[in-house]
Amino acid sequence: MRVLNFGSLNIDYFYKVDHFVQKGETQASDMLNVYAGGKGLNQSVALSRAGAEVYHAGMIGVDGTFLKEMLKDAGVNTEYVEKSQNIRTGHAIIQNDSMGDNCIILYGGANQAITREIADNVMKNFNSGDWLILQNEISEIPYIAEKAAEKGMKIFLNPSPMNDKIFEINLDCIDCFILNEGEGKALAGLQQSDGDALIKQLREQFPHAEIVLTLGENGSVYAGKDGIVWQDAYRADAVDTTAAGDTFTGYFMAGRLHGMPVKEALTMASKASALAVSKKGAALSIPTRKEVLEFEVK
Repeated sequence: MRVLNFGSLNIDYFYKVDHFVQKGETQASDMLNVYAGGKGLNQSVALSRAGAEVYHAGMIGVDGTFLKEMLKDAGVNTEYVEKSQNIRTGHAIIQNDSMGDNCIILYGGANQAITREIADNVMKNFNSGDWLILQNEISEIPYIAEKAAEKGMKIFLNPSPMNDKIFEINLDCIDCFILNEGEGKALAGLQQSDGDALIKQLREQFPHAEIVLTLGENGSVYAGKDGIVWQDAYRADAVDTTAAGDTFTGYFMAGRLHGMPVKEALTMASKASALAVSKKGAALSIPTRKEVLEFEVK
């Protein structure tokens, strides 16, 4: 089985600041780093480092060639990454504060130039039994999901960033949702709820799908055909949380692809995510499978 990640590729401009900039405030940055990023790219790197055969589809501008090279170096197949000659690569402006938390502004760029023709040229190469992972940082996601469902592919959705565009997708064709607590509440239409109530609501709303919900320091929970499975979070000294969720997604998917029981896949994903937050950068912080296996629980 192959994994197709039809997702974003971003240049991340990473600014180290004491606190997030407020309205009317000008603040000096202590540091600027430029990294490869985008939820799509991060998840492809995580999938590959976790041992999955992953193909990335998406678009960059001429300024984003290094993103494609970074994917190749991580073992990702990049034959479906298009290059636009007149649209800039998508990018993110990331403020990283003294607590290790992030505040992010996204510019879609080439990520929003995906057409149905481009989607068709990619999707014709994949079939029933292959897996598809989607986020919410490229154009034509509803169309891509529709085509994947017609082919009988297994579709994973990470609805991030969460906004009204998610509801343009036929959510009945999604086989597995991987989402954080805020995304889960928005999807379920809830303002307040704990993990138990939220996972119950999501299961009632999407009885056909598996749900994987990350709950920060409270760990994660799976609900699906294997019942309800809880996983504790692992402690880590947070330096940068940018790619934590993407790392979790890639490692969980790879674990399931390799036939791991849900509990084991959640454990691997949680360890990988803890390792990721202990390093700076997005894709660069994603650990290898060897590092995850050697991780010592605190």
